Amino acid sequence: MSKKIGVILVNLGSPAEATPKAVSDYLWQFLRDKRVVDLPAWKWWPLLKAIILPHRAKRVAELYQHSWTAQGSLLIAVSRQQQKLVQRYLREKGIDAEVELAMTYGQPNLTTAVDNLMRKKIEKLIVLPLFPQYSSTTTAAVFDAFVNIWQNRRDLPPFEFIHNYADNPDYIQALAQTIRRYLKEDTFLLFSYHGIPLRYEQEGDNYRQQCELTTQKVIETLGLESKQWGMTFQSRFGREEWLSPYTDEFMKTAPKEGIRKIAVVCPGFSADCLETVEEIAQENRQYFLHHGGEDFQYIPALNTQPAHITALGNIILKKCEA
Repeated sequence: MSKKIGVILVNLGSPAEATPKAVSDYLWQFLRDKRVVDLPAWKWWPLLKAIILPHRAKRVAELYQHSWTAQGSLLIAVSRQQQKLVQRYLREKGIDAEVELAMTYGQPNLTTAVDNLMRKKIEKLIVLPLFPQYSSTTTAAVFDAFVNIWQNRRDLPPFEFIHNYADNPDYIQALAQTIRRYLKEDTFLLFSYHGIPLRYEQEGDNYRQQCELTTQKVIETLGLESKQWGMTFQSRFGREEWLSPYTDEFMKTAPKEGIRKIAVVCPGFSADCLETVEEIAQENRQYFLHHGGEDFQYIPALNTQPAHITALGNIILKKCEA
């Protein structure tokens, strides 16, 4: 193609440093987004600032320190590699592409990514939120931020915004390939997705259906029977009811139900991060083993695996041709 393509890969974000202050600054931005927490500002912000952030920032900072890298958080480090590999893939396919990385919250931000691409005179812009399953709390939050950038600009190029890729064949094959590599014989496979408040689903968010779609496609590809797998939701926050069943509660009851060996995959995370390497691989491992489980395996996120880069690249390629 002769057209110059700009691509923005967007993930959630992370603190700039593994310190209580940096974590507090990040969570202040993240948890004030009404897509994430839709309580009235007058009610939520004082509670967030006076109670929640002081309580959580130190503990979360300590968790970040366990997986912090020279490039920043694990999420940032992996996402930077994905950015480079996707750009290389597209150029190998003959696409004149410039790929930028952005985070919905924190740095690098979406405005900077757009500015960088516009300076390079792109003729078409493709935004790929790295959330395979759509949710108003993630993908729609990226869309909000993207739209806001153009409110006072006149140079909006033709663009494509990728809504989801929950059942994309390349993505499903990448997941299945990874699971086969780690799944042992006679081991129960658990799909754990990040949760959202149940109320959001009742108001129209079809995230659960997206997760079910991915899960169904993967188990069909693997040829698993119903007794060999399950699906849960993790990372709930606050007292409100969230999508269930809950991952942590499942870990505590599974051994009593005869599940002694378990492998957990988190298909909603395109890169490993705190919610996978700490919450799943450490915290939930302890729940399972403490309650009678014998073997626990966390299956890493797709990260920079070649099949994953191919999947992301091919999703973008289809939009280049549109």
